[in-house]
Amino acid sequence: MLKTLKTGLLLGLALSACAARAELPDDYKVVLLTENFPPFNMAVDDKNFARDDGIDGISAEIVRAMFKRAGINYTLTLRFPWDRLYRLTLDKANYGLFSTTFTPERQPLFKWVGPLAKTGWVLLAAPGNNLSVANLKDAAQYQIGAYKNDAVSQHLESQGLAPNNALRDQENIKKLLSGKIDLWATTDPVGRYLAKQEGVSGLNTALRFNEAELYLALNKDTPDEVVQRLQKALDELRAEGFVDEMTNNYL
Repeated sequence: MLKTLKTGLLLGLALSACAARAELPDDYKVVLLTENFPPFNMAVDDKNFARDDGIDGISAEIVRAMFKRAGINYTLTLRFPWDRLYRLTLDKANYGLFSTTFTPERQPLFKWVGPLAKTGWVLLAAPGNNLSVANLKDAAQYQIGAYKNDAVSQHLESQGLAPNNALRDQENIKKLLSGKIDLWATTDPVGRYLAKQEGVSGLNTALRFNEAELYLALNKDTPDEVVQRLQKALDELRAEGFVDEMTNNYL
């Protein structure tokens, strides 16, 4: 009798799981957007447009594996600028954006799957410039360059600073070297990676002011079933060592 009850319970759970997965239409897919944000997501040819296999990076590899394991279809496109991708994901159902920094201000705007990776926020000075600041209040006296609608820029603005925002984070490297800005507010290790691509090394960290986590941000109308399946897939991949493996491959 007990065996029969257990068998019935297991069958019921299996049917419930199938029913839950069946909530998504057969043609359901997520429209994934990303940008050049190396080493987390980037075009193989370094251009500002790419699709599917033309995109690599730590987060791109993890997200692909997540969707495959969760059994959810998707399209993946890398475009520019970030500001446009961010607004598209806010406005359009079943759109997703990565790598998106999770912040308390952004939390109610999206549904979240992650973390995909961890980063730090820094103020960088030009090579040879030993400028150091104690905190953001101290940094307000300097010209600061940032990336428009990036989480770092949004944070600075929330703290009363007025960064000089660029549409491409790479623009800040030239501004820093030419003296148009004193400090570059960016994400570590992204900033150093971008600078290295431009032949620039030896940037000085004037301040490290935040630790952050990168997520997949999904439009608020995304079914909870999708979010749950993706999060479960990511948790399994992390437990199996896949996330660490991808991270170590790029850094």
